[in-house]
Amino acid sequence: MNPTLTAALTVPLTGSVTLRPVRPEDAASYCEAIWRSRDQLAPWEPRRPEEWYDAGFQAKRFAEMLEKDNLVPWVLADGDRVVGTAILSNIVQGAWRNGDIGYWVDVAEAGKGLATAALTEVCRLADEVLLLHRIAASTNHDNTRSQRVLLKCGFEQYGFAPEYLHIDGQWRDSNLYHRILNKRAPGEPPA
Repeated sequence: MNPTLTAALTVPLTGSVTLRPVRPEDAASYCEAIWRSRDQLAPWEPRRPEEWYDAGFQAKRFAEMLEKDNLVPWVLADGDRVVGTAILSNIVQGAWRNGDIGYWVDVAEAGKGLATAALTEVCRLADEVLLLHRIAASTNHDNTRSQRVLLKCGFEQYGFAPEYLHIDGQWRDSNLYHRILNKRAPGEPPA
């Protein structure tokens, strides 16, 4: 990711927490946070191999993510400590101008409004910097906490998908959400 875009995609959230693009050197702190949060995350994620918790594996993964044009990986960082992530993936330009959002917050930081603050800023940046029209999200049908975050951030449920994702060892039903960011012509910047 080029430095100008990195700077444009970096914003303060709340207190000392900043939303900024991930860096390979975030890997060790990220691994500590996901290890600490593994029980909290297990019902909502695919089963992870042991290497998922290895800093070397994550540093390589982060470097590869930063090379891709169709995603923006952010961390929620309190100084150098990773306290969550937000990843805008499957970004499509052209007439669709859409992306899919996924996010989580460290179990030690849950309940402080960080997910809502991060998602609010991701939507603003997707609109004003990335010039997207729409962001989509899905949650497990019974993940009411994540659904509340999406609704607070202006998303609306537009569908239900049976057996949508393989989560925690089985196919799970998902609620589908989206937020329309603007009504501008594709790629047109805000006025």
